[in-house]
Amino acid sequence: MAETLGVSEGPRGPARPLPAAEAPFDAVGLARLLLRGTRSGALATVDGESMPFASLVTIATDADGTPLMLLSRLSAHTRNLLADPRCSLLFSQGGKGDPLAHPRLTVVGRAAQTGETRARERFLARHPKAKLYADFPDFAFFALAPEAGHLNGGFAKAATLTPSELLLDLAGREAIVAGEAGAVAHMNADHADALALYAAAAGENGASWRLSGLDPEGMDLMAGDRTARVLYPEPVADMGGLRRSLAAMAAQARSGAEPAADGGPAGDSTRA
Repeated sequence: MAETLGVSEGPRGPARPLPAAEAPFDAVGLARLLLRGTRSGALATVDGESMPFASLVTIATDADGTPLMLLSRLSAHTRNLLADPRCSLLFSQGGKGDPLAHPRLTVVGRAAQTGETRARERFLARHPKAKLYADFPDFAFFALAPEAGHLNGGFAKAATLTPSELLLDLAGREAIVAGEAGAVAHMNADHADALALYAAAAGENGASWRLSGLDPEGMDLMAGDRTARVLYPEPVADMGGLRRSLAAMAAQARSGAEPAADGGPAGDSTRA
């Protein structure tokens, strides 16, 4: 299956993926959706023989979308990263039918250990069972600093992305990051009905949805092993804006009204 889309280099030259800004689809929105919604992926590292080494790891994201991992120093991939931080992560949610018909994203960069409290909190919120071993002395949290992204959105839909297209700019939105923990706890404790409405608007039915995190662009929901990425009609910069946006989304979902012209449905996979 073709993974590229672009102008050929001569009559028979290979096709090249377009930069995200030039792609005929919302490459940035789809890439961010994969980043936020994928809970496990293939980590490729470089071993001591300079050979590629691929393994399966669990993934979460920081507030800006930076991929986070909880790794054991007893694992080969962790030893590889400590010796050479270059790596890549493959994000793919899969689905029914041909695996190559579903979108996937490869993020290339360098991974380093992080002691940031927020990284720990966001990872464990996404993977609650990891609390059983997160404090073992051989485990540590790692953050992957993206240097490039390659998106395959399906047949003949490919694009390359820069770090600024993969990650969300948090400048001027620090209040959302600071207030995330309180907002998540409040929504989970008092507004389970609204969370179910948000998930339904994203095409995910059922109950028992909980927030694992939120950011200025959207929120991440979980129900067991299921995930849903829900975008606000437009990005928010402070807690007042967040409350207004969530209330409007819930009211719209209850009434079944069409979204405003300048926004999209709560679960739209395009970038807000």
